[in-house]
Amino acid sequence: MPELPEVETVRRTLSQLVTGKTIQDVTVSLPRIIQRPDDIQQFRLELQGHTILEVGRRGKFLRIIMDGLVLVSHLRMEGRYGVYQSGEPVEKHTHVIFHFTDGSELRYKDVRQFGTMHLFYPGEEFTEKPLAKLGLEPLDEGFTFEAFKAAVASRKTKIKPALLNQEYVVGLGNIYVDEALFRAGIHPERICSELKTDELKRLYEAIVLTLTEAVEAGGSSIKSYVNGQGEMGMFQHSLQIYGRKSAPCVVCGTPVEKSVVGGRGTHFCPSCQVMKLKNNKKK
Repeated sequence: MPELPEVETVRRTLSQLVTGKTIQDVTVSLPRIIQRPDDIQQFRLELQGHTILEVGRRGKFLRIIMDGLVLVSHLRMEGRYGVYQSGEPVEKHTHVIFHFTDGSELRYKDVRQFGTMHLFYPGEEFTEKPLAKLGLEPLDEGFTFEAFKAAVASRKTKIKPALLNQEYVVGLGNIYVDEALFRAGIHPERICSELKTDELKRLYEAIVLTLTEAVEAGGSSIKSYVNGQGEMGMFQHSLQIYGRKSAPCVVCGTPVEKSVVGGRGTHFCPSCQVMKLKNNKKK
């Protein structure tokens, strides 16, 4: 599933490609992708005549902001957007097409068919599902160490599931949680409330650094991810721990291990990320 760096890369690409375009009509061939409104004809009619002002992001969700409407879109596992001319062949698994007045089209393709779209009036999207309960944005100015500490430090859960919980911090998925925990030298099964302040500070810094570098590299193309122009991300070439089971740790040479934490496959170095005793006192 695309994580924050991949969605941010798609946002930046689409912002260049569709800002200023006016929707003439919409074709929907897979109705269940449209979650709000539940009437496809209403979805089509409401969008007609609206111009895209900008493309935003909240966590792993895209926000296509128009003059009077906001479309919230989640790519899920394999959803992707692309801009085409109206005469170009439509690829298989293309489920939603936004036809623009200039003859171009924004097409949404989703092989797995798990993606979703919600249509709101501006501002309304933040008070309703799926954005209403999302947590801190890790690349925003408001993501300070104190805010991060307040969100996770008292939790009695393991740190990896806590970081994957979008109600605490948004945008982090399996890849970047593993990478950040490795950079911070923290075992993924450590309990949040047992982490020392200096460990939380290292983790906070690792999250920001990892995501910043990943965005600069255009995200990670582990499976099928491409941006809005069909280009692959390059951060997978910089991954230090994720996907490296049995390979030597880049720091100490110990073979990387893989286990299941919180139901997710998890990579870690048993030497660099030691599972410390529960009676460690916080500084």
